[in-house]
Amino acid sequence: MPIVIINKIMVKQLSKSKPKVALFDLDGVVFDTEPLYTRFWQEEGKRYHPEIPDFAYRIKGQTLVEIYERYFSQWVEEQPLITERLLAYEANMQYTYVANFESFARALRERGVKMAVVTSSNKEKMARVYKAHPELKEYFDAILTSEDFTRSKPDPDCYLKGAAMFGVRPDECVGFEDSFNGLKAVRAAGMPVIGLATTNSEEAIRPYCDLVIKDYTNWTHKILPFI
Repeated sequence: MPIVIINKIMVKQLSKSKPKVALFDLDGVVFDTEPLYTRFWQEEGKRYHPEIPDFAYRIKGQTLVEIYERYFSQWVEEQPLITERLLAYEANMQYTYVANFESFARALRERGVKMAVVTSSNKEKMARVYKAHPELKEYFDAILTSEDFTRSKPDPDCYLKGAAMFGVRPDECVGFEDSFNGLKAVRAAGMPVIGLATTNSEEAIRPYCDLVIKDYTNWTHKILPFI
C-alpha cells in the first residue's frame, strides 16, 4: 500500500486556503528516474570520491555545473569525460512516469490549478525528455530548468521564481519533491511540501514534509481535497 504521512496542522491550513499553483521537481517526482541517476553518480563517486560513501545522495538537487564546481574542481580535464558518460547513460534511460502521475496531473488541471516543473536539469537534458514524452508540455503551464536559476536547491530561488511566474505568493503554491535538497528548498520558500518516497525512505523525508506519498496511485482523493 502506498505510504501516506500527513501533517494534520498543515492539511487543515491547506483546506482553508487551497493552493493555486503546484510546482513539481522532475526526477523522482514526475519521472521515476532517481534510482537510475543514483546508480550513475554512485559509480562516479566511487571513482573520484571514495571518501564520500553517500556521494550520489549528496549531490541530488544540484545542477551539473554546481556538482563540477563543488566536487570535481581538481579534475577539470575529466569533466567532459564525465559529461559524455552521463549523456550516454541518459540516452538509454527509460523516462517512466511515477505511477498515476498523468491522471493526477489531469485532475489538477480540471480544478484550475496551474502547474510547473522546477528542475535542476538543463535544457539539453529536457530536449531528450521531450523526445521521449512530447506530451509532457501539455501537462504543465511552464517548465523551469537550471538555466532559469542563479542558485539551486536547497536554496529556495527556483521555487520562489516558480511562484513569481504565476504572480502568486509562495504560500499559494504547493511543492512536490523527493530529494532532501529539494524538500528543503520548498520549505525555505514558505510553501507546503508534499514529499515522494521514491528516492529516500518515508522515515527519512518525513521531517521535511507536510504529506508523504509513495506515488500517486490511489491517493488522488487524499491529496486533491486540499488543492
